[in-house]
Amino acid sequence: MFARVARRYDFANLLLSGGFSKHWTARLADSAAKSAAGSGSPALSTTSAVPPVHHGRCATTGAAEAAGATAAGAPLSVADLATGSGDVAFALAERLAATGSAGARITGLDFCEPMLAIARERAQSISHPTLPVPHFALGDCLDLPLPDASQDIVTIAYGVRNFQDRARGLREIFRVLKPGGSAHILEFSQPRRWLRPFYYFYLRALLPLIARAATGDKSAYQYLGASISAFPDAPAFAAELRAAGFATATFTRPTLGIVAIHKAVK
Repeated sequence: MFARVARRYDFANLLLSGGFSKHWTARLADSAAKSAAGSGSPALSTTSAVPPVHHGRCATTGAAEAAGATAAGAPLSVADLATGSGDVAFALAERLAATGSAGARITGLDFCEPMLAIARERAQSISHPTLPVPHFALGDCLDLPLPDASQDIVTIAYGVRNFQDRARGLREIFRVLKPGGSAHILEFSQPRRWLRPFYYFYLRALLPLIARAATGDKSAYQYLGASISAFPDAPAFAAELRAAGFATATFTRPTLGIVAIHKAVK
C-alpha cells in the first residue's frame, strides 16, 4: 500500500490534514530536540556503547554497563522509525543543528523500500555544512536492527497504530533506548467528544474520495478511519507505554485532540 502511494504520500498527508501535518511534525521534532538539549532526559549523550555481545540480529549491552559508561561529547544517536520519506528525520536534523547537536547520528528505518528511496533522494540534496544528514535503511519496528541501549532518542510518527503487535513494538523501542533516553511518538488519537461525529464522517466518507484524487489510489486510505477509531485514547496509550517498561509517559493533545504527542522516558 505504502509503495503504491510513495511518490504522492507527502502531498496527500498535507492535503488530507488540511495543512496540519507540517505543524504536527514540527511539534514532534521540537519535543525530541528539547530532550536532546537535556531538559527532559539527563542521561542523554552520557552513555556510549561498550563492546557488544551479539545476539540474533542485534547486539546487546548490559544495562548496568551502559549506564556506567560515559563519553563526554559523544554524538547523539537518534532513530526515526516508520520514517517513510523522511519528514521527521529531516525536521530533527534542523532542530538538532539549531540546538548544538549538529554531530547527531540520525537513522531513519522503514520497511517500505520505495518510501526509503525518496528519503535518500532528499538526503542527497542536503548541502548545509552543519546539518546532520540522516541515514536511511530497511528496518522492521517489531524487530529493530539496532543494538540494545544504543539510542538517545527514538521518534515515530503515525507508525504505532499500524503495528501488528503493539506491545512488542513498544518493547522494541524500550530495548534500543539508552537508560534515560526518550521516545517521542506522534499518533492519531480520539478527538474531543463534540468533534468526533464530524471527524469520523470525514475519515470514513470524505477522506477516501480526496485521497483517490490526490494519489489515484482510494483503497490506500480506506483503512485509516477504522484504524484511528480502534486506537486507544491518549491516557490509555500512555498506560501501554508504562506497561512496556517506561518510567514516565506524558502527552500533549494539539488540534482538539485529533493527534497526541507522547513522550516516554526509559
